[in-house]
Amino acid sequence: MRQPDQSPTPDSAANLEWRDGGVPVSRRFDDPYFSLGGGLDETRHVFLSGNELPARLVPGFHVAELGFGTGLNLLALRLICPDDLPIRFTSFEAYPMHGAEIARALATFPELQPVAAPFLSVWQSGARTFQLGPIAVEVIEGDARETLPAWPGRADAWFLDGFSPAKNPELWGEALLAQVGVHTAPGGTCATYTAAGFVRRGLSAAGFDVTRAPGFGHKRHMSKGSKNG
Repeated sequence: MRQPDQSPTPDSAANLEWRDGGVPVSRRFDDPYFSLGGGLDETRHVFLSGNELPARLVPGFHVAELGFGTGLNLLALRLICPDDLPIRFTSFEAYPMHGAEIARALATFPELQPVAAPFLSVWQSGARTFQLGPIAVEVIEGDARETLPAWPGRADAWFLDGFSPAKNPELWGEALLAQVGVHTAPGGTCATYTAAGFVRRGLSAAGFDVTRAPGFGHKRHMSKGSKNG
């Protein structure tokens, strides 16, 4: 088996190593940024289908996300969003990746390159609020436990995409999931790849009706929810 590329990236907030040539893995959390078995397919299964997208997209629809990572979920959303349908996307990221790191990771997905190129151009400029086709994007850097409570928005759909709850429990704590509930519009939804019991209980306590659904790849289950009341 090919060994991970252990060479560090100078001044990298994300603190990465690379596996299989193009899969970024966080040294901080010892977890890959996307599925080794097909990251784009997992995004489509978990976050897009889990939130019934693109069927629910209407002008002004707002997607929010915990864990921006490589921008893979944003780009997958861009592929399914018509050019004449203005929507919003807000993501919370504590350890942003450099443009060169993101470019290396996204090179794994040739299908994304037409939308990845304009994204990378603006990301490498340092902008964190920008337009990507019809999508108004804002990436809020910092600890989501601090930045999400201060956010004035409410999302129609949440992509809950932090690292594994076993390795990054801070991003799945009950207090933060309660803030996800507070910042969800009536009828809003959420989806995540994990079916961990404490995550599902936290989402239920936050006001979501939570169900298990078939997971992606080797994962038997994932979780999705709709805001009750």
